[in-house]
Amino acid sequence: MNQPAFHADILAEPTALAALLDTYATDQPHAGINLLGARRVVLLGMGSSYFAAHAAAVVLRARGVDAHVELASAATPMPPSADTIAIGISASGGSEETIEALRRHLGTSRTVAITNAPASAIAEGADVVLPLLCGEEAGGIACRSYVLTLAVLQLLCGADPAAIRAAVPALEGIIGTTDAWLDPLVTLLDDGPAYVIAPWERLSSALQGALMLREAPRIPADGCETGDWLHVDVYLSKRPDYRAVLLCGSRYDEGVLDWARQRAASIVAIGAPIDDAVQTIRYPGDDDPLVQLLAENTILELAACELWSRRISTDRMP
Repeated sequence: MNQPAFHADILAEPTALAALLDTYATDQPHAGINLLGARRVVLLGMGSSYFAAHAAAVVLRARGVDAHVELASAATPMPPSADTIAIGISASGGSEETIEALRRHLGTSRTVAITNAPASAIAEGADVVLPLLCGEEAGGIACRSYVLTLAVLQLLCGADPAAIRAAVPALEGIIGTTDAWLDPLVTLLDDGPAYVIAPWERLSSALQGALMLREAPRIPADGCETGDWLHVDVYLSKRPDYRAVLLCGSRYDEGVLDWARQRAASIVAIGAPIDDAVQTIRYPGDDDPLVQLLAENTILELAACELWSRRISTDRMP
């Protein structure tokens, strides 16, 4: 992995998202895939691909579709059937678990591959291949491809392309204002452990954000759903120096903040001003749930990238 290249990959996200939407508007590679009319949808992936699939499954279920997201490594998976659409997601096209899981559906379910490598092995198990058009991520970390995976999945879920395009100025706003927010966030998160908290609909952001902190600067980090935090992670806030990033928008935000106040925990709020947050980070369109889903994780990517740089310069990388 390469830290300067990772930074360049992140900075390219707004341009890459706009280009993807332009191509899909013209070429329509997803035409004929009607997830909203499907009897059942199964989304398969590992790591970041699995996280992105979670957000799509939530949208589909809310619209009445029997949608499931599975880790492709599951030993007891959803069986194939003629009324199922199986979607395998692998940016590299080489995730063995996802290739195997999608092939299990080939010939029975309708199969779709979402990948940045349309000529790779995952395409062999797909009736339809949807390209991410990401280009090479020279940093070796899925960041730009993650945003584009979210976008393709949301297109399949029926999102208005114009609503997705609203994330482009949001990403530009985040990248263009790092002087205002990056240093205090990185200083707070340095050394970890760090936690990322998000509503159920955007749990993918919490999981992906925590992964960025583990994968780049290698600090202990994990993600949690906001309401569930009150049942499973609240206990950690009793430890001194607890710090978390709260991706705002859940009706349970105040419950997290109440415990934080009682225990002198440090909470960074992203997306809305919140009383007693040690830092609040805003960006264009941060009151739009779809923009939040597509853009908010870039804040954590940039923090992870800067932490990585500082750890390299002080010889603290494991």
